[in-house]
Amino acid sequence: MKRMKKYLLMCLCLIYMGVQAQTIDYTCYKDKFNFFIINDMGRNGFYHQKDVASLMGRMAGNISPEFVMALGDIHHFYGVQSVSDPLWMTNYELIYNSPDLMIPWYPILGNHEYRGNTQAVLDYAKVSRRWMMPSRYYTKVFSVDDSTTARVVWIDTTPLIDSYRADSTKYPDAYKQDMNRELAWIDSVLTVAKETWIIVGGHHPLYAYTDKSEKERTDMQNRLGVILRRHHVDAYICGHIHNFQHIKMKDDKIDYVVNTAGSLTRPVQPIVGTQFCSSSPGFIVCSMTHKKMELRMVNLTGNVIHTISKSQ
Repeated sequence: MKRMKKYLLMCLCLIYMGVQAQTIDYTCYKDKFNFFIINDMGRNGFYHQKDVASLMGRMAGNISPEFVMALGDIHHFYGVQSVSDPLWMTNYELIYNSPDLMIPWYPILGNHEYRGNTQAVLDYAKVSRRWMMPSRYYTKVFSVDDSTTARVVWIDTTPLIDSYRADSTKYPDAYKQDMNRELAWIDSVLTVAKETWIIVGGHHPLYAYTDKSEKERTDMQNRLGVILRRHHVDAYICGHIHNFQHIKMKDDKIDYVVNTAGSLTRPVQPIVGTQFCSSSPGFIVCSMTHKKMELRMVNLTGNVIHTISKSQ
């Protein structure tokens, strides 16, 4: 029995060493404008949150991302109550604490933030030097190289969905937001956008496999989808579903990308338009040059399990 236990322990050690010995191929990120995309991660370090954060830190040290795009649900389950809520430490500061992640984070609100004090999430920008959140929805243009620019548009999707607006007890701030004003703003920003690459990021999907109500997605399709297609954005990226999904719809050039959870993930299966899906935890690395934009879905080992490429 002792000999068997010793043998099993040796096997486990070898397996662990094999996992640890896996190397990440960083060549695909070289000489490119890189940034990370993360969401659905606030679980006090549990359910792989620390693992994903640690991987982000190691990769950041090798590819020097310009910023982190945080697409909501930084805080499960009831948002935060103030800028001094302890969850800021246990969900964020003590988890994403790598020196190489002390870069700008551009966040938006998810439905779980709407269960708490949404203004506190915006006000945290006055506390943290890396928390860059000027408004509930906003846009920023980045210089990729001397001849290339990228526009990213961050939007607030919870108020665009009727079920959240109707539940003022659970989501007290959702119905207070002017949905039509936000949609008009999105349309106006995209109307004048002339950048090489244009990405829109929100928390909720337009198309995705999920057991959540189909009405959530039809609300998004009817309100946001018509604007995105009118202006031919390159990609719409979201979270909320806790798995990786890449969807292309017929006669629609937009890549609809669901980023997996940075913590707890959920099962997934293909639907109409699915190009790829996986329930692996991880995050996305977006890489840009003048001629190409690539969205790489990265799993817990740092390996790329799917790449979405767009060319000029």
